[in-house]
Amino acid sequence: MEVQVGSCVLELVEGDITEMGTDAIVNAANARLVLGGGVAGAIRRKGGPSIQKECDQIGGTFVGGAVITTGGDLKAKHVIHAVGPRMGEGGEDEKLKNAALNSLKLADESGLKSICFPAISAGIFGFPIQRCARIMLTTAIDYLGGQTGLERVVFCLYGRDSYEVFETQLKEEISK
Repeated sequence: MEVQVGSCVLELVEGDITEMGTDAIVNAANARLVLGGGVAGAIRRKGGPSIQKECDQIGGTFVGGAVITTGGDLKAKHVIHAVGPRMGEGGEDEKLKNAALNSLKLADESGLKSICFPAISAGIFGFPIQRCARIMLTTAIDYLGGQTGLERVVFCLYGRDSYEVFETQLKEEISK
């Protein structure tokens, strides 16, 4: 599904984020930037050891924060590591909003034209997918309504069920 938001295309796809050719893909990171399981593990396996080495040099970031590295052997030239909340830690909605917003700002500050997000925190961090879709999509739509150099924002969802949740939420958002 694809919609126009301001001068930017917002797109939903079902697939493997490590195969995306956007300028940057977003890693659903932990605060220590250790590329372990889930999306981060897939990025480590396909992107090679250079991404983890850069993460080790950065050292970490706060929940809701985002940092950028190169993309190693990935199709994407950069990885933005966004730290989403673990369900139950408190303030999760605001922290997820900040992770998405800080990723978008970092992409803009880095002169990137396209960025691809996973459903941050909706995997092993236990965040409900419906809340994730609402927060991430409203954050992206609000951001793209302002001044931005971004031309394309993609949400790459793993599995049909996740895609359908985001699709339903996006249809709701654009009908407002």
